[in-house]
Amino acid sequence: MTKVTKEMTTCRLPGRGRQWRASANRAQQVQVLRVAILLSYCSILCNYKAIEMPSHQTYGGSWKFLTFIDLVIQAVFFGICVLTDLSSLLTRGSGNQEQERQLRKLISLRDWMLAVLAFPVGVFVVAVFWIIYAYDREMIYPKLLDNFIPGWLNHGMHTTVLPFILIEMRTSHHQYPSRSSGLTAICTFSVGYILWVCWVHHVTGMWVYPFLEHIGPGARIIFFGSTTILMNFLYLLGEVLNNYIWDTQRRMEEEKEKPKLE
Repeated sequence: MTKVTKEMTTCRLPGRGRQWRASANRAQQVQVLRVAILLSYCSILCNYKAIEMPSHQTYGGSWKFLTFIDLVIQAVFFGICVLTDLSSLLTRGSGNQEQERQLRKLISLRDWMLAVLAFPVGVFVVAVFWIIYAYDREMIYPKLLDNFIPGWLNHGMHTTVLPFILIEMRTSHHQYPSRSSGLTAICTFSVGYILWVCWVHHVTGMWVYPFLEHIGPGARIIFFGSTTILMNFLYLLGEVLNNYIWDTQRRMEEEKEKPKLE
């Protein structure tokens, strides 16, 4: 009886079956895209670490640069996305409550990482790098680095981060944490990195970024404070953008579900 009922329902609502198949196809495309993005970040990280630059041999190595930290964040984030997709495929239809509970934890971690780290830090790196680069590249990315870092790798570190994270936000819904906890987390990250940059200067006597050498202590305090405020703004921007995308998507789906008047 159940089978017959399902078949009758499918006959009455052929559009719904097509919608389900289209949704499944989109999900598979998103999963493949995530794997491709993860592999691209792994390639970028491997190529970057293979470069023998003097700055990599000094105190802090690559970890003193926010660009490198951001690449690690993006790679870890998309790694969690791929792991979530695999877990979802293995859990589907199993009825195992423990597996479902672990999957929910993975999804929560994925959403938290996008909200607090991947989106705000990624957008910050792209925006600030290219603004300073356009003003005076010697302040952020001296021409000397062209001898070490090829153009495609520079764009992989400072350009493609933005479209990749926007594609992820557009193709998958992410549940943001409470605003207070999210802002606390991004403030902690921002202040922690600023303290790390100051510590590297204390140990080596040199600032991580050349432009910090050319401004006074007061200007540095203003700059560091401004970057923290900008990080908070980008967190809020991500939250607003995520809600806008998926509220619009929800309204469109509700419109499709409404019966057409004859």
